Amino acid sequence: MLPRPGPKQSARSADRDVAGRLLAWYDGHARELPWRAKKGMLADPYHVWLSEIMLQQTTVQAVAAYYRKFLARWPNVEALAAVSLDDVLAAWAGLGYYARARNLHKTAKLVAESGGRFPRTAEALRRLPGIGAYTAGAIAAIAFDAREAAMDANAERVIARLFAVDKPLPRAKEKIRVFGQSLVPARRAGDFAQALMDLGSMICTPRRPACPNCPWSADCEARKRGIQEALPVKAEKAARPLRRGVAFVARDRSGAILLVRRPEDGLLGGMMQPPLGPWTEEFPSTEDALLQAPFKADWKKRAGIVCHGFTHFELEIAVYVAEVAKQTKIDGAWIGDLSNAALPTVMRKIIAHALDEGGPLFRHARMRAERTPKRQTRSARNC
Repeated sequence: MLPRPGPKQSARSADRDVAGRLLAWYDGHARELPWRAKKGMLADPYHVWLSEIMLQQTTVQAVAAYYRKFLARWPNVEALAAVSLDDVLAAWAGLGYYARARNLHKTAKLVAESGGRFPRTAEALRRLPGIGAYTAGAIAAIAFDAREAAMDANAERVIARLFAVDKPLPRAKEKIRVFGQSLVPARRAGDFAQALMDLGSMICTPRRPACPNCPWSADCEARKRGIQEALPVKAEKAARPLRRGVAFVARDRSGAILLVRRPEDGLLGGMMQPPLGPWTEEFPSTEDALLQAPFKADWKKRAGIVCHGFTHFELEIAVYVAEVAKQTKIDGAWIGDLSNAALPTVMRKIIAHALDEGGPLFRHARMRAERTPKRQTRSARNC
């Protein structure tokens, strides 16, 4: 049986043996990821921080291209701090959870003002915008080899099974973290953190874990009991409410689209969008919807609706379109080239649906909406 965290020397020796087996496995099976340092080289704190912020609630596959794009445009934290938030939001568009981009920019400015040096401890890192317990632990361990546990979803799953933690999440998180922390070695803490992530991604998967290939197979309490696939126990998800609203896509004779900026705080803060009405439980009638329009015009309702899933609710949007002879002066901007606009995925879907007849000006916007990560979204054609 695995020793529980405690001061006894025998327990610490056993923990070192467990950690050593994982590190030996990692040396032969580590994933090659664009933000990881080559073997024998120190990780760049900027690279680690940038990748970890992007990886929050997002898959490795979705992040890789965005990470390369950011690093090519802004190779260090000073370069990122020097650009506008609009530039950062536009480059982030499609990756989702846009508060991360706003916090990324805030932190870049703070670190640049401190000489471009990131804090070396998890405690200090947590004081920066957008950095929570996991991200602080990951940066401290991977960039500075601090003896910190980095408990992402993959690592939590591995540790929950290794110690057979059967308390449901999220109540079990602290217990899992304590167990994980007890195994972190004094040296190679960063490799240990990444090894846990890789083990959860490649071997200790949510379903049908490849237990015979696991370096901890003989140590795993859940496997001994035959309950590995049942752990970690997750609390039942609450049903997501459905909200509905209307969007107004106006296009002038040159093909420019009217966009307005969302409030800085809240969902999709600071991003661009076509004018929208409020989101409520029911669609407004056509008469009531037209009262929400940004200006008087010959608004035509498009057939069908746009559907999009957010973390805590589902959204359905009816779309109205108007062709205008000249640009109406309201608090917004008429944009001809949408390719670099800070438009989140749901807004690109709305515009693509509104202008379904296509055309060279909007083909790029439609294609970009179609190839953005499908995390918790449904297409406008499959509501």
